Amino acid sequence: GHIGNTFNSHRLIWKAREVGGSDLQEKVVESLFKAYFEENRSLGEQAVLEDCASRAGYSDSAEFLSNSELGKHEVKEEMQQFGRDFQCTGVPMFIIDGKFVLNGAQESDQFLRVFVKLS
Repeated sequence: GHIGNTFNSHRLIWKAREVGGSDLQEKVVESLFKAYFEENRSLGEQAVLEDCASRAGYSDSAEFLSNSELGKHEVKEEMQQFGRDFQCTGVPMFIIDGKFVLNGAQESDQFLRVFVKLS
């Protein structure tokens, strides 16, 4: 799908955790991934974000998404915190067991090495 500006999708993910904890947040992320990777939809469009939220069980997202100031500071702070804590230099970024960080696209053997260290 068309990428566009995804900041509002990050705001929605943050708000989902505030509203319904990690369970709702995970469902929203899965819905966003489905919209982008399987349905070729743009995560830069508010209507798409509202639909993703609704499919995940968060039906009251329109008012939140309409006010671009809500969650803006919190999401930017989280991004900065992750950057400092995990030296985030690329996406995707994988944090495994809170200890191992893989930045950017990685070959499967990189993950295997981490999993072996954890076992």
